[in-house]
Amino acid sequence: MKLTSIPMDSTFTPQAKTFGSVAAWMTFIVTEVYAVVSGVAYASQGAAVESGPFLSIMALLVVVMGPFLVLSMIAVHAYASPNHKLYSLAALVFMIACVTITSCVNFLLLIVSSQPDLFSESWRAIFLPCKWPAPAFVLDNFVWDWFFGISMLLAAPIFGGNTLKAALRLVMILSGVLCLAGLVWLAVAPAQAIVIGILGWGAAGPIVFLLLAKMFGSVNSEARETPAP
Repeated sequence: MKLTSIPMDSTFTPQAKTFGSVAAWMTFIVTEVYAVVSGVAYASQGAAVESGPFLSIMALLVVVMGPFLVLSMIAVHAYASPNHKLYSLAALVFMIACVTITSCVNFLLLIVSSQPDLFSESWRAIFLPCKWPAPAFVLDNFVWDWFFGISMLLAAPIFGGNTLKAALRLVMILSGVLCLAGLVWLAVAPAQAIVIGILGWGAAGPIVFLLLAKMFGSVNSEARETPAP
């Protein structure tokens, strides 16, 4: 048995490659800006951000990030081989669910945190302080742990072969497992569970999109291979 090269799936055009590269890079950049803002806020306040202007900026960044997450997964769906289209479509659907809900939650959080006087105390209590067990905080963590985590696990089988794609697959699995572990652990210790979930989507997640951007950028020099009798 020998290996023979076959062309990239026709849905992954040069335009799709550029589209995917830009979207994945933008996702990585926005997540890193988010990390810097949260780090600066923690250093200046000595605690996690629960309200105020830093929280408003972070909520805005999540809203901005949303479309790039979806566009990245659209490119993944275009890249996937025919045998993996079902996985990539499911991963895209779960990412759309994640982005839709978290964008709504964070847009409302942006408005409430930037102009709290416009809202009643009972309405503000849904969002502020932004920590457990505020309903909006709980919902947002559930969305990222569940929908984002499953999206990563569904997308992981699409990749494999060379070192870069193998690393991408491994980090996707790690991200998904940490997200789901954080969700399961909520019933035991919410504080620890939140940290585990953040490691999944907030630490491993950006690495996924960095590797994805690099992988899309290297597509021209690659050809899928399949066994030939």
